[in-house]
Amino acid sequence: MVLPVQARQHELERLVTERGFVRVTDASLELGVSEVTVRADLSTLERRGRVTRVHGGAMPAGAAEPSLETALDRDAAAKVAIGRAAAHLVGNGDSIYVDAGSTSMAFALALVDRRDLHDVVIVTSGLTIALALEPAIPRLTVLVTGGTLRPLQHSLVNPFAASMLDTLILDLAFIGCNGVHPVEGATNINLAEAEIKSMVRARSRRGILLADATKLGRTALAAIGGPREFDTLVTAGITDDTVVDELRGGGMTVIVADKLTA
Repeated sequence: MVLPVQARQHELERLVTERGFVRVTDASLELGVSEVTVRADLSTLERRGRVTRVHGGAMPAGAAEPSLETALDRDAAAKVAIGRAAAHLVGNGDSIYVDAGSTSMAFALALVDRRDLHDVVIVTSGLTIALALEPAIPRLTVLVTGGTLRPLQHSLVNPFAASMLDTLILDLAFIGCNGVHPVEGATNINLAEAEIKSMVRARSRRGILLADATKLGRTALAAIGGPREFDTLVTAGITDDTVVDELRGGGMTVIVADKLTA
């Protein structure tokens, strides 16, 4: 049954709000209307200030990427738990990548606190991440990728970021994201960031996702990698057990950090 225009637009807005990003092609199938109709509805919703149009779909209005400083305060306890659990996956002599972002910052601080760690080489695209790791030098060697500065995240992207990454083979890549979905895999809100994350995963023996529970079951604009490209997810917060079970059923190890026993 085809919904009336107002009801259809209301349902489209609901999908965008709940998922964080909806593709035109997906909305067309779910609502039973053409892609042309979906685009027209999204344009209407954007004029009303309800959604923000982006390439291929739409996001909730005001869903622009927050600054690193703003994101640090969101779900802070969950990020600290994720950081500590992820830090225990690193061993002496490992070479690892630490992504830019607020959850990665908690991870970096947890690595500094691990006084037993030594001879670990850390590559990062985050300027603030590199500075947070500085107190652990020389136990840890810190390399910064180089590239073009993104001011909100204080991260480095192409051009030029790839030139260093192409020369490396890393043991572990710890990657943050805006969505972890059992089918779509890991996705990110920013195309330039997603490009670097995907490249790093390809240059690493193991991919480990760092994402609090609010990211589970969601998809964002830019693909990082499918669910089988990451062997572990470290998460925390109020998790959707259905999504966790589906991720585990697909072969991913899911560590719910704030449910770990001491």
